[in-house]
Amino acid sequence: MTRSSVRKDKLQSNLRFGWTTGTCATAAVNAAYTAMVTGEFPDRVTIVTPSGKNADLEVVNTARGTADGAAAAHSGPNSGTNSSIETCWFSAGIIKDAGDDPDVTHGALITAILRRGPDGSGIQFQRGEGVGVITKPGLPVAVGEPAINPVPRQMMRDAIEALAERLAGPRDIIIEITVPGGAELALKTWNPRLGIEGGISILGTTGVVRPFSCSAWIASIHRGIDVARANGLHHVMASTGPTSEAWGKSCYDLPDIALIDMGDFVGGMVKYMRGHPLANLSIMGGFGKMVKLGQGAIDLHSARSQVDFSALAEMAAPFGLDTSRVASANSVLEVAQMANPDQRSALADAVANAARQTVLMHLRDAPTSVEVAIISRDGALLGRAGNLSLSIAGKT
Repeated sequence: MTRSSVRKDKLQSNLRFGWTTGTCATAAVNAAYTAMVTGEFPDRVTIVTPSGKNADLEVVNTARGTADGAAAAHSGPNSGTNSSIETCWFSAGIIKDAGDDPDVTHGALITAILRRGPDGSGIQFQRGEGVGVITKPGLPVAVGEPAINPVPRQMMRDAIEALAERLAGPRDIIIEITVPGGAELALKTWNPRLGIEGGISILGTTGVVRPFSCSAWIASIHRGIDVARANGLHHVMASTGPTSEAWGKSCYDLPDIALIDMGDFVGGMVKYMRGHPLANLSIMGGFGKMVKLGQGAIDLHSARSQVDFSALAEMAAPFGLDTSRVASANSVLEVAQMANPDQRSALADAVANAARQTVLMHLRDAPTSVEVAIISRDGALLGRAGNLSLSIAGKT
């Protein structure tokens, strides 16, 4: 068994998976609806997630009241409910457990507040405190709607349908989801860049949070491309980190929705852009990651790709660097430090060109112009290929 397979087995056996905000919201809806019909809140509820796993979750912070009186002391229900409809509300909360994943919403209280809706209105969704609102097109939920994604919405509909069938309860329900502190949590997510304002999103396609999964990050990259396209942008900039992004922002006057936090996932971005193209793509990254991209890697994480220093030595040879020293270097930073400024600039330009060719190869025939810029750790431009500033309005 290889070291990598041993490590994989260890991770799979030792790391706990968790539950998405969509699963937690559905469990809260289940508990609040049960109280609405039976008068009693359950202590725990079990939700069957889309992945097939059962989420058995503790119910917390239960409450009930009316639109006036007791409701005034509760931060939940909106005051705009039609007064002709029954005004009693029931709320229940679930503490999100993201398992061993470093999820910013781990420990958040996801609360569902339920009221009867007008006859024939079906299930309606409202945003409460800490849940965002969609302000830009391109997302799977319409502008003006609460940031509750389609799968969680369907999970909540299904939960109410099943309970209504079993308990002979109502099917016209207003669901309000709240997440205290969600507005602050959202600042640590992609939401501000995607045009989701005022809070977090209620997410999840499988219902399960897998520890250190790449899928959520890649899905956010895809949504970023969707939003850029839907808003008519012709240029997006993808960066491996904040230093690279800061240099790019000084070069181009781009709105936030044009800035893609690509991280290590070049492949997840360019493969999606192949089928959902934009006219211009700038990629900004550090020297080491761009060397790996130039050598054909499209997942730039250190655990999943490494620099081939022998190949880097061959690339550096025409610029007068000592190939034996380059081939035996411990890092790309060491290579950069052994070069003089002219050598470093020439090598960085060559690496940028190679990285650009890798991206173009994966984009195939997509009508996208590409540039790659290599940025130093102190935020200076080291090398560049396919300079888009020569053809796009912007500062050079």
